[in-house]
Amino acid sequence: MLRSAKELRGYAIGASDGDIGQVDDLYFDDEAWVMRYLAVDTGTWLSGRRVLISPISLGRPDWMAQRLPVALTRERVRSSPDIDTQKPVSRQHEADYFLYYGYPYYWGGVGLWGMGAYPGYLTSASAVQADMTARSAEATASQEAADSHLRSCQAVTGHHIEATDGEIGHVEDFLLDDETWAIRYLVVDTSNWWLGHKVLIAPRWISSVSWLDGKVSVDLTRQAVKDAPPYDSVAHLDRQQEMGIHEHYGRPGYWTTDTR
Repeated sequence: MLRSAKELRGYAIGASDGDIGQVDDLYFDDEAWVMRYLAVDTGTWLSGRRVLISPISLGRPDWMAQRLPVALTRERVRSSPDIDTQKPVSRQHEADYFLYYGYPYYWGGVGLWGMGAYPGYLTSASAVQADMTARSAEATASQEAADSHLRSCQAVTGHHIEATDGEIGHVEDFLLDDETWAIRYLVVDTSNWWLGHKVLIAPRWISSVSWLDGKVSVDLTRQAVKDAPPYDSVAHLDRQQEMGIHEHYGRPGYWTTDTR
């Protein structure tokens, strides 16, 4: 099922022995377009410190109660590497984080999460495969220490969307798959041109991004976007509606082409 990144803000994060805090932001990988971390505000418990929680740690979410349980203790989280989420999170920071929690690295494989499509793969993979993945990633970690491919959803919200023939709106939200944590759509607000009109654009249709200028270019015309099925954030988006969106743009669905 698809979930709104904006709506996940405020969700409680519960450790095995008590609450950790609330989701304040989400960080996604700007190459694979996958949510890699929940940035959690720990409130008075850790004096306002924000910690990163990977979907790898998550148990079964309680969507009705807006609660995300994690297979961690409060002490485990308290002693985790201190990462300044107000600055770019480097690959070296991630390597330290994964080493601390004992997870194989997600990068270096052909899947969204290492060699698999789901974050849970990294806790169920064989020791041999996990070791091979870790060794491969560790060999490149030092070279990529200064590189950051993580983006804050809050920071990217508001980025301008540029069609092939002009600007069409701005990023308002992200819809992510609650099993793979892949971003399936950007919610685009086109109200400056078509009052109250919101549409969905898949990351696959993005031709380039200028993070410095806050501009996302898509391989679509303004007219195609204007004529696209409108998105209703209140109603549940089902597969039939998704098929209608992809058919409108003449693009294959991720469910038929995504082998990761």
